[in-house]
Amino acid sequence: MRAIGCEAIATAVEKMCREANCVLPQDTEQALGKALKQERSPLGRDILEQCLLNAKIAGTQKMPVCQDTGLAVFFIKQGREVEIKGGPLHDAINKGVASACGKGYLRASCVDDPVFNRKNTGNNVPAIIHIEQVPGSRLEINYMPKGGGAENTSRLAMLKPSDGQQCVISFVSEAVIQAGANPCPPTVVGVGIGGNFERCALLAKKALIWPVGKANPNKKYDRLEKKILKAINASGLGPQGLGGTVSCLGVHIEHEPCHMSSLPVAVNINCHAHRHQTVVL
Repeated sequence: MRAIGCEAIATAVEKMCREANCVLPQDTEQALGKALKQERSPLGRDILEQCLLNAKIAGTQKMPVCQDTGLAVFFIKQGREVEIKGGPLHDAINKGVASACGKGYLRASCVDDPVFNRKNTGNNVPAIIHIEQVPGSRLEINYMPKGGGAENTSRLAMLKPSDGQQCVISFVSEAVIQAGANPCPPTVVGVGIGGNFERCALLAKKALIWPVGKANPNKKYDRLEKKILKAINASGLGPQGLGGTVSCLGVHIEHEPCHMSSLPVAVNINCHAHRHQTVVL
């Protein structure tokens, strides 16, 4: 067994939370640069230039690239040979998130009761944490600060198997188009297909940690991603919803087996500031 201490985990989480909110990952920056070359609308190009300039300033000055530093979402792969020392893994992650919120001046976005007492927790915890056990002796931490404007445009449908591929394309593309300017396009779209009601939603969120534009290893789903992307960009929604050629930077699909009578599909949208980071301990 390999031991990893809670303090080391908390320190790593604090660092990645601060960095991910201030420095756009290379794949996102490259996708925005590609979008700028493809965009035909003068206003759309101006918006994309401003997005890239904002990212440059944020990275240089170590200031959040967006005021909404979101809820902290983690996908963690824990090797079976890894032992967490000093306390529960959840506590270590939440400690790192809370520390980053204070030291990094990240906006506290979490309220403790969704309906009756929407009091801010003041430190962005509890984080949303998903843990998967895998072979090996590594602890892989994937982090994504998920802003509310984009998250609120999520959709889920329990389609019929007979609806087929075209209905999937229509449902996903229409969800993104109907979201309009709310998720700050051009967006990155995560799609979950299969599983069941709750599982397909998780798959859609998990798809968002892929690098933008990464090809799906399954050729059929790679083609499906491209068809959905084409449908969204044909809408003319454009950057910030003000018209243009590029409404979406990329579509990524995670899929799993499902019940023979079901075709669950979920859509989770991220804004143009597609923030994410991975650390391996």
